[in-house]
This record gives sequence, C-alpha cells and structure tokens, in this order.
Amino acid sequence: MLSNRKMYSILNRHQKKTGFKPIPVVIIGNGPSGICLSYLLSGYTPYFKRESLHPHPILQKKLEEAPHVSILDQDLEYLSEGLEGRSHSPVSLLFDTLLHPDTDFGGTAESVLTWWHETDRAIPHLVLGRNPPGGAWHSIEGSMVTLSRGEWMGLPDLQFKDWLRQKKRGLRNNRATAEDIAQYYQHYVMKKGLQKNFRSGTVVTSVRKVSAESISNHVQEDLQKSDSLWNFTEEGMEVFQVDGFVKTVQGDKEPFSIYAENVVLATGTYDSPTWLGVKGENLSYVHHQLSALEEAVKNNSIGITSDPVLIVGAGLTAADAILFAHHCNIPVIHVFRRRVSDPGLIFNQLPKMMYPEYHKVHQMMKEQSAACAGPYECYVSLPEHHVLSFGKDKKCIFQDKNGYQKAYKVSMALVLTGSNPNLSFLPNNGIDLAMDSDQPVNPKRNPIDVDPFTYECTQEKGLYALGPLAGDNFVRFVQGGALAAASSLLKKANKNPP
Repeated sequence: MLSNRKMYSILNRHQKKTGFKPIPVVIIGNGPSGICLSYLLSGYTPYFKRESLHPHPILQKKLEEAPHVSILDQDLEYLSEGLEGRSHSPVSLLFDTLLHPDTDFGGTAESVLTWWHETDRAIPHLVLGRNPPGGAWHSIEGSMVTLSRGEWMGLPDLQFKDWLRQKKRGLRNNRATAEDIAQYYQHYVMKKGLQKNFRSGTVVTSVRKVSAESISNHVQEDLQKSDSLWNFTEEGMEVFQVDGFVKTVQGDKEPFSIYAENVVLATGTYDSPTWLGVKGENLSYVHHQLSALEEAVKNNSIGITSDPVLIVGAGLTAADAILFAHHCNIPVIHVFRRRVSDPGLIFNQLPKMMYPEYHKVHQMMKEQSAACAGPYECYVSLPEHHVLSFGKDKKCIFQDKNGYQKAYKVSMALVLTGSNPNLSFLPNNGIDLAMDSDQPVNPKRNPIDVDPFTYECTQEKGLYALGPLAGDNFVRFVQGGALAAASSLLKKANKNPP
C-alpha cells in the first residue's frame, strides 16, 4: 500500500498538473460497498454463463434472452421483477441470486455469472477511507464471529471460503471472524489490482456542489478543456467539491481539495452510537460501545462480586455484551423496549441451528424476567422497559409499559441500541437526502432516498448512496447497490455498448 505522504501527493497531483480537472467518480468509504463498486468501475464486467441453469425458471428465461449483453447493460428492473428474498431492494436480490443461486435453501449451486476484464470500460475513480480497505471491519473486535454465513461475506469472483482454505483455516459453524473478513477485503483489493484507486487514512470534511461560475476562471477553462467522460457543454455545469485531510505517519493532517463529477456515499453506520437522550447519560459509568465492557474486565474494574452491569438494547451487539458478561460470570440487568415475542426482534428471525449462542440469549430474555426467577444465575431480563435516568450514585431508574418505576444500582451501563452514520461532511448532515427530510438519516428507520435501480439520490443528481445509508444492512446485499450505481455511471459515461 502507498504511504500516506504519497497518497496526499496523488490526491492533489491532478490539481497541480491540470488545474482542477474533476475526477469522474469519488467514492467516500472503503468498506464492502466501496470495494465492490471500485471493482465494477475498473472494467470487471459480469455476463451470464451460457451453460448455467438458474433454479428460478423465469429469471433463467430472461438471462437466456441476451447472454452476449453484460448484466450491467441490461434492464435491471426487468431482470429483478418478481424476485423475493431477505432484502427490500430488487437489484440486491437480483445480484445475490446470480452470485448465490439457492443459498437461502441450503444449496451450494455455483454462481451463474462469468467475469470479463474489459479495461476500455473502466471509469477513473478514487476510493477514500479512514481505515485500510475493509472499512469498519478493521475497528471491530477481531475474534467476534459474524452474523452472516462466511460465504455471504465474499465479494464477486473471489470466494471467501476459497481464500480461507488457502490460509489453512475453516469456518466456525459456517461463520467467520471479523479479523478474517478485514484481511480478506484487503487481499481482494490487491488481488484484483484495485489498490491504485484506494486512499487510506483520508478523512472527508466537506462535500458540496459548486457551479462552474463560482470556480475561478482558469479552473473553469480546465473543466471545459478536460477530456472528461461526461459532456459538459450545457450551461450551469456543476461539480462536487470534496475537501478533507490525509493523516500522515508523523500525525500531521495534510489538507486536500478535489473536484468530482459524481460522488458515492458508502460510509456505513459504524461511526456514531445512538444515545437514549435521557438524564445522566453523559456520566462516566455510561458507555455506548461493547469495547468498554471488555476494557473494564481486562482492568479488573468489574468482576464476579461487582454490582450488575446494565445492558440496554435488544440487538446483536447487546446480545454479544450479554454473552461476554455471562462468560465472565458478571451479573447483568438487561433492559429493552420490545416484547420478547415481537416478530421485529432480530432473534425471532435467526435460524436456531446456525446461531446457537444468540438463541441462548433469547432464551434467557424469555425465561429470566424480574417477575419470575429462572434457571440462569446473574441475569435479569426487563422486557418492555425503558431507562428514565442514570444517577450520579450509579442508581438507574427504569419504567415499564404500565408506568411503574424500578431502581437498580449498577457498576456500569452499556447503551447498545444501534449506531447512526456520521454525515457531518454533508450540508445539513445529509438530512435533506433522507426519506423523511425532517429526521436524521438512519439505516433502519430513515435511509437516504435513492432510486431503487440506480441508487442515485432522488434529491441530488450525481450523488449516490450505497450500503446501510440506503437501507442495505448486510454485506450480502450491499453489492446490488454497487451493481445499480455502476450501471448508471457507465450509462452516464457512455461506456455501455449499444
């Protein structure tokens, strides 16, 4: 990988050589969405494998109609019509079923796609990210086992399990560790020759649209003279200005400013944990990340004889915290708003055989409520409760659905109720782009409003959103968004064959 000093110079080189010629595409975020889009913009092109037989007969018939035409150049709405599965995105379902034809039914049928590297179709682009390629996977505790099956964590044309086999490793219960996945994504970027497009250690601080008129005259001339892939003859041409800084090895921050014809938001949601917004939440014993519990155990600041640890939330991170505390014999009080039988609860959507540890947590939530003692020591479940306040004396007040209040003294509190994206680099934190433009962007409740077949933002042409920002929360399904965006960008660049 390049040094940060070199990255900085590359980021700014096009300014020095040709003024401010815009880059056709800048991708912000180098996790699975950004990597997959970079792969598709680098000329790697998927076609239907002619001898293949897809288990979905109507899709098979559609694929046979034009096997010589790349999937990127076909009508994605037509191909995806009638597909059903575990995603709300039609193109995500399409790309997933082409890559893993019958995986939801336990099948192991091979992908029906074949990949050709057509370098003349490549679109120049940059992928900017804080971490090495792999994004937030580098920030997650390395031994954590993923929710998704290992083969679902892979990217196109390089199976995760094949890479793992080369490392002489197997999958634990069909699932992989976060460390494995982070390494696989880095390997993928090198193996596919994408590293020239990636700039790690970069932090974007501002993205805004600027008109050619607002840029100084010499820059405007550059834009008009440039051999851009896009046609800029129309009046009122606009580009995106992307500002930020590169962190150098010495710890300095070298600023950069680049222009882009299109910007793709692929920053995920790992940045900013959700707060409850209640009194005392900023006290030092209240934390919003699982790592705080691991740290406290390591430092021996909590143990078997401590007051209970309060865990708030009913998602998988909360479950991981409960399992960790249970393993260390640390007492837990578990507070969550939903009913245990609520179909929206993630545990009610997971197959028991594949996720035995999460099934165990769900069992504890059901059987060990404060109202009736159950078989599990050191754990109390408080369903349909919410936190009213955290006291300075470490006393926490909860309220149930009937308005009755309870107080418990705790050693530490972990609020693990999800996370929100950090879109502070966008005007108004990106709120104007959301489905409900009165509320902050939230991957589950209020994603960015995108066209389902191009992933271009409905409120801002030239701006795209992928992955959790667009409501696609699993690696398995974020790749469909990359396919849709790549297809749209190729059409804009006139790189789709007729």
